Amino acid sequence: MNRNKSSTLLTYAEKCKNILASNWQGSLNTIKADAKGSKSDIHTSKVKYIIKRGQPFLWVPQNDLHNVNTIIDERGSFAVSTPFPGPLGSLFKSLKKLPARVALAGDVLLLKEDKAKSLAEKLQEVILSEQKSINEFSYTVSGVLSSSTDRTSRSVNLKELLAEGDDARYSIYRFKMRSCTFIDGNGGDFEVDVEDMEKSKADVLAPFSAKLIDGINQSNARRRALVLFCFVHMNVNAKDAYITWVDRKGFDVLAKVSSPIMKDGIGQYQWKEYRFMFKEEAQDVESFCCQLVEMEDEVVKKVSVSSGLA
Repeated sequence: MNRNKSSTLLTYAEKCKNILASNWQGSLNTIKADAKGSKSDIHTSKVKYIIKRGQPFLWVPQNDLHNVNTIIDERGSFAVSTPFPGPLGSLFKSLKKLPARVALAGDVLLLKEDKAKSLAEKLQEVILSEQKSINEFSYTVSGVLSSSTDRTSRSVNLKELLAEGDDARYSIYRFKMRSCTFIDGNGGDFEVDVEDMEKSKADVLAPFSAKLIDGINQSNARRRALVLFCFVHMNVNAKDAYITWVDRKGFDVLAKVSSPIMKDGIGQYQWKEYRFMFKEEAQDVESFCCQLVEMEDEVVKKVSVSSGLA
């Protein structure tokens, strides 16, 4: 598990690309406008999107105020967080903690009808491709994902954009990025060069990261394995643990561990983050799940041997 730190982490540009590829919904901000022009107030709403050639393309409901605002002022910002499905949401809320996220500033540009139609076709291709991959996953992958719900599937959430009817009409925009900022879970922000963003690629497993995170966190057996990871590899006794981030190099775990004894002698708990690395980079979901299962087996054997159960 000991490797050079630089080889265990993604660059900020890669992290941003993975976040954008792993989610399907973000917060769009535009400047409120009326017949007299732009105002200083900001209108914010959640919109769904896909990434094509490294750029976000946004589906904005036709009754949303963004459609009026961008006619007067195309400037906007778009924020997307790491998916935090299932129990992670309530845990983050209780800790007053936010997941890692990416903040983009740029221009919100309406697509012409022909390009919008082409994007709608691309959307359908993305959905069908991801659903096909899910149906063809091996037994090992299905075992990891079995506890996850359909609501964590990117393709299921994007499929709503294909619904027909007056209530399901959208305008499609290209978000032309001018600046990018990565914000970690502790609130630290790091500017990312737009050229680095253009050169970087998201992990192949990124579109399935929400299902991976939820599948692991919804399984009591897999959460117990995370606790064992902390004990075997970090020499830490954890009371509970959740996975919060996955990528090709490894994964991050948020563990509930003992804090220093207080003056009154009563022990307290605090949540701390730990990074676990793979022996080899996971190039796809299959590789990620196989290495995770292998690591689970290894720590169970080590704990069994040390406790005299083997």
